[in-house]
Amino acid sequence: MDAQRLLSACEGAGIDFFTGVPDSQLKGLCDSLYALYGVHSPRHIVAANEGNAVGLAAGHFLATGRPALCYMQNSGLGNAVNPLASLMDAQVYQLPCLLVVGWRGEPGVHDEPQHVKQGQITLSQLEILGIPCRILSKDTTEEQFAADFAFLREQLNQRRCAALVVRKGALTCSLKPAYGNENTLTRERAAEIMLNAMDAGDVVVSTTGKLSREIFELREKRGEGHERDFLTVGSMGHASMIALEIALEKPNRRVWCLDGDGAALMHLGALPVIAQRKPANLIHVVINNAAHETVGGMPVCEGGLCAAKVASAVGYPRVLNARDEATLEAALQEAKGANQLTMLEVACAVGARADLGRPTTTPIQNRDALMAFLRGEKA
Repeated sequence: MDAQRLLSACEGAGIDFFTGVPDSQLKGLCDSLYALYGVHSPRHIVAANEGNAVGLAAGHFLATGRPALCYMQNSGLGNAVNPLASLMDAQVYQLPCLLVVGWRGEPGVHDEPQHVKQGQITLSQLEILGIPCRILSKDTTEEQFAADFAFLREQLNQRRCAALVVRKGALTCSLKPAYGNENTLTRERAAEIMLNAMDAGDVVVSTTGKLSREIFELREKRGEGHERDFLTVGSMGHASMIALEIALEKPNRRVWCLDGDGAALMHLGALPVIAQRKPANLIHVVINNAAHETVGGMPVCEGGLCAAKVASAVGYPRVLNARDEATLEAALQEAKGANQLTMLEVACAVGARADLGRPTTTPIQNRDALMAFLRGEKA
């Protein structure tokens, strides 16, 4: 079904404000919203995380009396649970919003390991929260969609939250917005330059998404093992906390946190915590392409995240920027020689190889190899 049909139904239900965090399963909806309204307008805001999106929906209803649509991947339900249960619920303020949830890891549909558990529990989570739902699939007929949306609309009219759970391939988009920026340095080339700068005993904690996939393939290409790398395949926004504690527990090892701008923004409160501890052996790199590229390319926010400025404001003692190979190589050498907590923001282009693969080792194998490496053992 074209996402325009969903938006038309929303208009008929009085929904005139849209917010959320992009998801590849919802790319048709995200593309439509971006093409129609951009990323920050009176009609559409890309939120930092899913809980923030629910907060925006609450504010919209309080100000206008109209419900909002909140879109998210099902993995984002965890971020949204608190405001859904303690703000929107009928036992608290009884505020309505329509959740549109991409169903990654649906039972019986092949997906990556980080999506399996979440896919198994998605419908149960909504049931526990008391949020009635309907499911949209490729096979949903116009008549069925009309009936399902009428049900969802009735829940909203009763000031209840309701959810449309979207299966893989259910939403398409006739609009084809172009995502990009003016940067020329690719993320994969930046990753290769960073690997070149690392010493044999260094540890890498890389963020969820394409960056970790590129790190894995670069190690393969270079004939290197994967025992030094922790690929944070899920838990978006938490790579920096993993890296912080490894750095604190292993002060004689240099730890590189290879973060993304969208992931860092999702849990930006991690930065002042890192700055408070100031581990001298931690280099925090934020690859900034101003986009949620792994899930389709929609911009993270108007103007993007200025990670270096935020890091400086919260107390990182050294802050560096790079936007091409020469400035990146120079910044890496400065960061290595500084022996103090460093933030390095790297401006990169949007895009990845069409044939970019996925890790061929399991998360358990990744865990065991890294732990053996940290103990000084062979994996």
